[in-house]
Amino acid sequence: MGIQFDAAARTFTLSTRSTTYQMGLDHLDRLLHLYYGPAIGQGDLTAMYPPADRGFSPNHNADRARRGISPDTLPQEYTGCNTGDFRLSCLVVRDEAGAAGAEWRYASHTIQKGKYALTGLPSAHDEEYEAETLCIRMEDGVTGLALELLYGVFAKQDIITRAVRLVNGGNQTLRLEKAASMCLDLPFGRWDLIHFHGRHTMERQAERVPLLNAIQTVSSTRGASSHHHNPFVILCDRKANEEHGLCYGVMPVYSGSHRTDVEVDQNGLTRIVSGIHDERFSWQLAPGEAFTAPEVILACTENGLTALSQQYHRFIRHNVCRGEHRFARRPVLINNWEATYFDFDSDAIVRIAEKAAALGVEMLVLDDGWFGKRNDDNSGLGDWFVNEKKLPGGLTPLIQRVNALGMKFGIWVEPEMVSEDSDLYRAHPDWALTLPGRAPVMSRNQMVLDMGRPEVVDYLTERLTDLLANNPIAYVKWDMNRNMTDVYSRVLPAERQGEAAHRYMLGVYRLLEALTTRFPHVLFEGCAGGGGRFDAGMLAYFTQIWCSDDTDAIERLVIQHGTSFGYPVSSMGAHVSACPNHQTGRTTPLWTRAVAAMSGTFGYELDLNKLSDEEAAQVKEQIAFFDKHYQLIQNGLYYRLTDPTEESRYAAWQFVDEEQSEALFNLILTHPEANARPLHVWLRGLDPDALYRVESLDIHGCHCAPQAGLDLAMEGVGKTYSGSTLMRAGYTLPQLAGDYPSVQMYVKRV
Repeated sequence: MGIQFDAAARTFTLSTRSTTYQMGLDHLDRLLHLYYGPAIGQGDLTAMYPPADRGFSPNHNADRARRGISPDTLPQEYTGCNTGDFRLSCLVVRDEAGAAGAEWRYASHTIQKGKYALTGLPSAHDEEYEAETLCIRMEDGVTGLALELLYGVFAKQDIITRAVRLVNGGNQTLRLEKAASMCLDLPFGRWDLIHFHGRHTMERQAERVPLLNAIQTVSSTRGASSHHHNPFVILCDRKANEEHGLCYGVMPVYSGSHRTDVEVDQNGLTRIVSGIHDERFSWQLAPGEAFTAPEVILACTENGLTALSQQYHRFIRHNVCRGEHRFARRPVLINNWEATYFDFDSDAIVRIAEKAAALGVEMLVLDDGWFGKRNDDNSGLGDWFVNEKKLPGGLTPLIQRVNALGMKFGIWVEPEMVSEDSDLYRAHPDWALTLPGRAPVMSRNQMVLDMGRPEVVDYLTERLTDLLANNPIAYVKWDMNRNMTDVYSRVLPAERQGEAAHRYMLGVYRLLEALTTRFPHVLFEGCAGGGGRFDAGMLAYFTQIWCSDDTDAIERLVIQHGTSFGYPVSSMGAHVSACPNHQTGRTTPLWTRAVAAMSGTFGYELDLNKLSDEEAAQVKEQIAFFDKHYQLIQNGLYYRLTDPTEESRYAAWQFVDEEQSEALFNLILTHPEANARPLHVWLRGLDPDALYRVESLDIHGCHCAPQAGLDLAMEGVGKTYSGSTLMRAGYTLPQLAGDYPSVQMYVKRV
């Protein structure tokens, strides 16, 4: 395993536990992509690509007498620019004369122990020092532009990361108009594309479509990875399902505008190009300067979608997330937002905290409205000073009262935005992104700060450092409640305005790096109107991200299902919210709301003082249950047992620990039926040869099912089954009825 260079064959082979990735240099020192897939042995892979003379596919000048060797038909590792490959390109670069062109030739390579790092950008880390790095340096002989292809090989994790660095080694200024992070050519196979679309309050809905003989695009131009098109995509064999079939994952480590294109060409080759969105992007590269494109995390398995998801879950927890909170138990919290919105004072917050503490909640999070003149969402952003009309004496007295209850204290911030009605904007109107001579587009009466300006980042670092250094704050919810428009920086010259959006993200990363390094004990949770910036780039700083502003438990089944394809349960912020739900008006049993929220980081977002005594008792039971199964839920293997967008009756999912010693089965009935058929389920992930005892079977919110069925189900507690029986014969649950009843069954190996 690892990285090998065969000097005789002139091939680079990257090997992980179960995959092989191979590239080869041709007779002109061009780097061709030969293979990425399940592990293979030795063999001449160049024989897979015999010369084929395709009409109107041109030849390199040196191959003009050898038709059939065309950059337009061969699998490329990273394309040049304007040199005969008419398929998706990785690069557009222009010289001072306006000529667009680059043609890569191999110059050198290095192989070293450990994982590369990217200046100014988040990337996967290798704290165990188990990875290896391959850097292949290519050069364009005309412009002097150098291409450094970076590969991080995590053999045990079955992951390969890729990134690109472009270095101007010439004597003239170059202009990048596109600089993708990776190209992946899959010469053979028929594939489906799985992508995750959505909208605010309905993010990451999984959609599976066959690839067409065309270009299909998943992208965002919003300055954020967005609610609408998550950057993560999957290509899978058309017969692939959760348990079987070849699957590839492509996950950019980037939080800004992104673009992933998938093309099926005239030969049936499938090309994936992923990176920063090139619309309105440009980057000026002076002699000696370098540009680094964001990282992409690649995964491949022939064992289906569940296996692919579990690869990403492990890798994100271990090698993307950082700091002490990755594996530490996180507190069950109460957030005041849906309880009070902007209408609160210290006493109102303490009343919520008192009730929460009595029920076992461990942290109080004060949401929006604690600063500036912030009584609604029309003013105050940017003025990060305590509103003492609401909180007399500032935060300190309130935090002391909360801490006295045995609870930690957390707070909400939205540093990247500024209200027009704010002291900050009045003092520094040029700090906002606005177009010259035009009234800015407004969203929630706020604008976006120019995070590409060092003085803006320095100011925010100072203000937030003051907040965290002078108050015992254990948690920060970091929000971003609008997307980027009017993208124009008042400090960049005309020829560099195309850099503003990417410089914004670099500034955000710099601010987050400073704060998370300075305050390692603070748990940071990301948010962007819910899940509008849920990506691997943010997870390098935020151990968890608020999954969606939609807190409806039944809607969350679809949102959390889609999110689970790439992101672990431990990263999904999820709360039990008020009822009827504030987004949908739906009435859902309290326990069912908890079952859905337990498949995330778990907390509450309602006024617990309004619960009945019976409901308050349920909250205590829910917290105790979550605490008992915390490690299994947060760090276990996740199995999707149904697709809630297709299954008409229920949604089901399961957690199994790595040793296959215990499992927690969850089900929520979404569509009760009269005279319903038996509710029969098949568990997954167990040891087929082991015996498992049903330790508990909890049925919640079922008010009108036949009592005999419930009694019979309860008789199943304590019975023992083989793993093969539970997975192949399955398990029958009682007939369920009522408004969204739920089931949790815990089994343990005997």
